[in-house]
Amino acid sequence: MKKHSEINRREFFKNASLAGAGLILSSGAAIASTSSNEEVLPSLPTRKLGPLTVTGLGLGCMSMVSGTYNPTPPKDEMIAHLRKAVEMGVTFFDTAEVYGPYGSEELVGEALEPFKGKITIASKFGFEIQNGRRMGRNATPESIKKVIDGSLKRLRVEAIDLYYLHRMDPNVPVEDVAGAVKDLISAGKVKHWGLSEVSPATLRKAHGELPVAALQSEYNMAERVVENQILATCEELGIGFVPWGPTHRSFLTGRFNEYSRFSSEDRRSQLPFFSAEGFGQNMGFLRIVRKWSQQKGITMAQFSLAWLLAQKPFIVPIPGTTSPQHLAENLGALSVKFTAAELAEIRKEMEPYQIMGVRAPETAFIDQ
Repeated sequence: MKKHSEINRREFFKNASLAGAGLILSSGAAIASTSSNEEVLPSLPTRKLGPLTVTGLGLGCMSMVSGTYNPTPPKDEMIAHLRKAVEMGVTFFDTAEVYGPYGSEELVGEALEPFKGKITIASKFGFEIQNGRRMGRNATPESIKKVIDGSLKRLRVEAIDLYYLHRMDPNVPVEDVAGAVKDLISAGKVKHWGLSEVSPATLRKAHGELPVAALQSEYNMAERVVENQILATCEELGIGFVPWGPTHRSFLTGRFNEYSRFSSEDRRSQLPFFSAEGFGQNMGFLRIVRKWSQQKGITMAQFSLAWLLAQKPFIVPIPGTTSPQHLAENLGALSVKFTAAELAEIRKEMEPYQIMGVRAPETAFIDQ
């Protein structure tokens, strides 16, 4: 079965450019020129994050600079990659001050400046950065109003479309954070705001002070803690949900096997899920992903992303990739449909599986 899955993926990459073009055309628009020679970007299916309208899949930009998972990609290649994403129809890009630090915002700002006003850029605040190092959490109103100007300069925009609190500062009430962001919105520096990895209670308090456009937290087929009242709270309040890690750090794409090991520079080397013991327990879960992806005639990555999209209409995953081929593959998930019976059967197969290295359900009620 593994051989069959690998052949499917090779065939997909062989035809990636055609598949990408087909997806764009089937969604109703191709790149064209108006009578004024203004470029018209292709359209992909869209979703709502609160009042924001974005493509159903965004692009996470963390790994495009030195840091967590990859060797540092060449800057010119990443600029071309980001611009190609826009050409393929992607309108939602996710970065943060702390990625790099600063390097991801600088890259996104330089690459996407030509598309200002046509795309949505999200960034995040909430960490103290000194001498190029993350020192801890800092979400005081004074800090928020100070760091915003650096992000605006790096992103080369007048206002950030979606500005998230990256992680809760235990020393600052979320109401104070909301008040500071409200001032930034009044000053024209921020359009909408969001939070990341907070409990339903914190989300409610924040939304009561200032309407929250989106919550960003980890969610994928393996890590499903947000199904414990967090998604329901978003649905009740009209808040969009943005899953980071939608393929569980590439695990759900079939990239690894039980013999995979990681260097100390790779974040995965520090996580029990990706330890030798974790792989020993968790690899069997991929049989579910592989079986269903083969039945649907798609890759494992596409199946994993499409499953997320099928959970709620306000979910917008942000897979991070530095590969144009993987980007085209990911966008293919937007055209995948499931019947209610299929979703019920997939859930039935997943639920009994004991996965090592994921969060306990009760941690949904604790700010991370």
